[in-house]
Amino acid sequence: MGEGSDSPASPLPLAVCRGVFLMLQADVKLDTLGYFCPMPIIMTSKKIKELTLGQVLEVWSDDEGIKKDMPAWCETTGHALMGMEEEQASSGRVYKAFVKKTK
Repeated sequence: MGEGSDSPASPLPLAVCRGVFLMLQADVKLDTLGYFCPMPIIMTSKKIKELTLGQVLEVWSDDEGIKKDMPAWCETTGHALMGMEEEQASSGRVYKAFVKKTK
């Protein structure tokens, strides 16, 4: 827990379009569980530099602040926030942000 991970990420439910549930496959998973502001954003900033254009980074966090911080970071940096999920895990809430490298 709390270590950055490069394991393949899980599929992202992106949207419902004309009654069809669309899925997006994340290319890389970044585990920021156990880290709190500003570390999930700092770790995201470093990891996204390793991706190629168009790849999607799935960021896992247990810091609720990511719900506001990640959209703001994406807007500032120009990367695309593809979606966010929130799940209840045995250890507490887990937030997943899906960021597409656009530049």
